[in-house]
Amino acid sequence: MTQDDTPKVGSIVWTDLTVPDAEQIRDFYIAVVGWQSEPVDMGEYNDFTMNAADGQGTAGICHARGTNADLPPQWLMYIIVEDLDQSIGRCTELGGEVLAPPKNMGTMGRYCVIRDPAGAVTALFQTQD
Repeated sequence: MTQDDTPKVGSIVWTDLTVPDAEQIRDFYIAVVGWQSEPVDMGEYNDFTMNAADGQGTAGICHARGTNADLPPQWLMYIIVEDLDQSIGRCTELGGEVLAPPKNMGTMGRYCVIRDPAGAVTALFQTQD
């Protein structure tokens, strides 16, 4: 990754959807928007990366299992923050709520899921340094 490829703080870098039946919803979006899917091995089951026509990963569709069991069934965007712990503190100070505590995402970084004071849900993501 070059410096130009590094996601900027405040940018949306990923979107995914966590649902009880990821295969059904995967097939829905394949039929409706023309995405193709690529399995992501989760051990006992697969989640899915959804690819645009050019093969570029554009979103994820995940089962509501394991570390995703507590995520709401809605499209969830991931926003880059400089310091996840600091952003969590500011979130709660300003009336937001942490719905899913910080979790590691392999070597990519850490994330958490928050609800803002208006009730909207999003994920905050800090890349691995």
